[in-house]
Amino acid sequence: MIWLVLAALLLLLTGCVSVSLEELPRGPGDIAGSGSMIASTNTKARQYNSIQHGSCTYTFLLPENAGGNRPCWTDAEVVGSSSTSQGQGHPKHPFHTSSVFVCQIEKYVKDSLNVEMAQLQQSAVHNHTAAILDLGTNLLTQTAQHTRKLTDVEIQVLNQTSRLEIQLLENSLSTNKLETQLLHQSTEISKLHDKNRLLEQKMQELESGHHDLQQLVARQSSVITELQTHLDQATGNNSILLSQQQQLTDTVNSLLKLCSKDRGVETLNSGPKQKYRDCSEIFQAGFNNSGVYTIHISTQETKKVYCNMEAAGGGWSVIQRRKDGTMDFQRTWKEYKMGFGSLFGEHWLGNEFVFLLTSQRPYNLRVEVTDWDGQQAFSHYDRFYIGSEKQNYRLFLKSHSGTAGRQSSLVINGADFSTKDMDNDNCICKCALMLTGGWWFDACGPSNLNGMYYSHGQNMGKLNGIRWHYFKGSSYSLRATAMMIRPAVF
Repeated sequence: MIWLVLAALLLLLTGCVSVSLEELPRGPGDIAGSGSMIASTNTKARQYNSIQHGSCTYTFLLPENAGGNRPCWTDAEVVGSSSTSQGQGHPKHPFHTSSVFVCQIEKYVKDSLNVEMAQLQQSAVHNHTAAILDLGTNLLTQTAQHTRKLTDVEIQVLNQTSRLEIQLLENSLSTNKLETQLLHQSTEISKLHDKNRLLEQKMQELESGHHDLQQLVARQSSVITELQTHLDQATGNNSILLSQQQQLTDTVNSLLKLCSKDRGVETLNSGPKQKYRDCSEIFQAGFNNSGVYTIHISTQETKKVYCNMEAAGGGWSVIQRRKDGTMDFQRTWKEYKMGFGSLFGEHWLGNEFVFLLTSQRPYNLRVEVTDWDGQQAFSHYDRFYIGSEKQNYRLFLKSHSGTAGRQSSLVINGADFSTKDMDNDNCICKCALMLTGGWWFDACGPSNLNGMYYSHGQNMGKLNGIRWHYFKGSSYSLRATAMMIRPAVF
């Protein structure tokens, strides 16, 4: 119905036609219930009213009984009118009734338009809101997708970062390992340089020693020549010597006759005549002077030995002594077995005799050492003995004490004796050849009192010298040493 009213107004505004208002309703309710709007040019005897508005003229047909309502505009607003009266009883101004009607139509149209506009606005708002919601939903969906993608990318980046960190850590560990290996190799190279320097020094010493030996050989050759000359002269004077010898014999016989009044010829020998097993028994027999005595190891075996009657209560049988380097200790197995050297000077008593002595009863061992500053020290062992030759003269010790180191420089748990021609040590390097001398080396061990003798000033840094590790170190060559034994019960 609203659209019909709008169409009628458009026809009135644009077509300049006559509109019949006889059947138009008088209010909004009547308008809603009317069936149609009739346009006609039939003028019969009814009143009409024409209105000029711009280029258009509007003609309104008035109903016969229009009422006396006042029009919605004043007479001054009316452009023009013409009317024809057809009978008595009609109103004086029929235009007023049509004006009211037009006002009602206008109001109704405005109200309808307002309602429609409100609905259209509400619909537009709803549509706009729905569109915004759709757009927001799409944006949220896209945002979620982008968020997931960013999350995946972040996870990939984190994984890649973790892998890179792990790789960097592995590289760091590998670098540290390589640095450690490089440091170790540098240390080994430094040690090799030191050993090379020591070998060079030894080579120089050997060269100088070789030169000295050549000079010594030359001097000895000249001495031998002189001795040969003196021997020739002595041979010529042999008769003179024979006569002198006869005179000495006569003198001795005279002295013997004079001394026979006392204790006889035996009093000429101040040494002991009783058979003693070692120096302790000689000391206990009253012979308190240090010197060379004869001991009876068995009923058939005798041996001259140097007795130290002064050190630590006396009665010590010396089995080894070094003091001046006059004796070469780089000897064979047989020489170390039977002994060598001078009892008054440097010597080795002999492994076989030491074995026989220590097999009789328990013995103590005392080792005395002296450095080049004159400092003396000792190591004492409460039990000492060595095995037989079949046991490679194996060393056995117990209970170390003394001032020559906080611990024993001899192998306590036992070691076999080795020489340059009999390798019984526990090292593939052959300690007797490398360190010189015969000794209980074990694995080249912390001591060797039979090493090469070095004079003062050349005794430092000598691995093959006379060593007692826990006294002066493993490369300090000592000035003097002595090894002596005495019964544990003394």
